[in-house]
Order: sequence, then structure tokens, then C-alpha cells
Amino acid sequence: MMYAVSGFLFGLLIPYMARRFAKFMPATMAYGLYRLVAPTKKVSRLKRSQNGKYQKLVQKYLMRSIGWGVVTGALSAATAVCLASGFYVALVWILLLLYEIDERMFLLPDLLTVPLLILGFVYAATLPLGDFVFCSPAFESAVGAAVGYGLPVVASLFMVRKHPDAFGGGDIKLLSAVGAWIGFGNVPALILISCIVFGLFCLVKHQRAGAFGPAIVIATLILIFSGATL
Repeated sequence: MMYAVSGFLFGLLIPYMARRFAKFMPATMAYGLYRLVAPTKKVSRLKRSQNGKYQKLVQKYLMRSIGWGVVTGALSAATAVCLASGFYVALVWILLLLYEIDERMFLLPDLLTVPLLILGFVYAATLPLGDFVFCSPAFESAVGAAVGYGLPVVASLFMVRKHPDAFGGGDIKLLSAVGAWIGFGNVPALILISCIVFGLFCLVKHQRAGAFGPAIVIATLILIFSGATL
């Protein structure tokens, strides 16, 4: 119940945080955190009361916030039950925030992907050796991050002439960060599922290009809930 409530409250803030990230990027970590709580521009009370377009925007923004709250709360509760780890709840929260940012701004900020990568290493370091016969969890996490970064770079070399933007820098960093969570053995499946999800997005939206981050997020959620974790 605690995870569901906290996830709902975090989800309510996802549209706001996504908009703030778009306002101040690129930025240092300290400046980014500062601007999350100290906006650079505010709408006057008179303008808010007289501008009908602004009122419609607020209503749309509110509905989007409630939607994200419901989704985040449900996924947080499911993560706590299925994976029994607060680390994975944090993973889900950051992934959902990245989904919103990339979907609306075509941006995957280092302020989120780098901490996500570090958190994956920290989580792996806390795991006991257990059934890891061939390598430690920390080693598998490190190799997973390397493979998550290296595979799309190699793939891009074969597509660079016709599709120079097949994998953006933020996409590669996100794949690397997720690789630190799921281990190197699951990275090929992550990339394959991401490509399939992205293709379905393009078919539904009738477009040939778009943000790849949301597809990575959905693929990651599919894998971690199917048991593909460290």
C-alpha cells in the first residue's frame, strides 16, 4: 500500500518534472536539481484568470498528471510484490519519468540516465553470490552496461549511411543503464523487444521516426516483470 501511494504521488509530478527538465537542459546535476524546485518563469495570476487557452492547458496537464499517478502507483505496487526490492521501485520511477521526457521533448537527460546506471551497479553490489556460478552480480552488471552501450554502437555502424540517427546518444546511455540492471545475457532481448515496440508505435502513429526511449522503457518493464533481472 505504501508503494502504491508513494508511486501515485510521484506519478502526479512526472509531467511537471518532464517540463522542467526540458526548460533547463543541458545542465549540471546541481543546477538541474535546483531548477526543479525553483522555476525561472511564472505565469501571473491575472494572466491565468483571463487566458482561456491557459485554462485548457491546465486541465489537460492535470488529467495527464492523474493518469501518470495511476500508472506509477500500480506499477510501484506490482514491483514491490513481484520483485520485493525498493531498488526496482526506484528503477521503475526513473524509467517512467524518462518515458514522459523523451515522448514529449525527444530528450533523455544524463541527469537521469547516469544515476540510473550507478544505481544499477549499487544494486548488483548488494546481491549475494548465490547462484552466480560463472561471475559475481557486480561483474555481470558491469558487463551488461558495457554490452548495452556497445551493441547499439556497433549496430549503428551498419546503418549510419542511410539512418545516421538510428540510435541517439541518450538511447545508447539508457540501454547501457538498463544493462547494468538486467545483466549482459538479457541485453540482446532488450534491444530486440525495444525495436519491436518501436515498430508498433510507428504503425499506430503512422510515422517513420520518433522517440526511441519509450520503447526501451516498455521493453525493460516487460523483461523485469518476466524475471529477466540480476
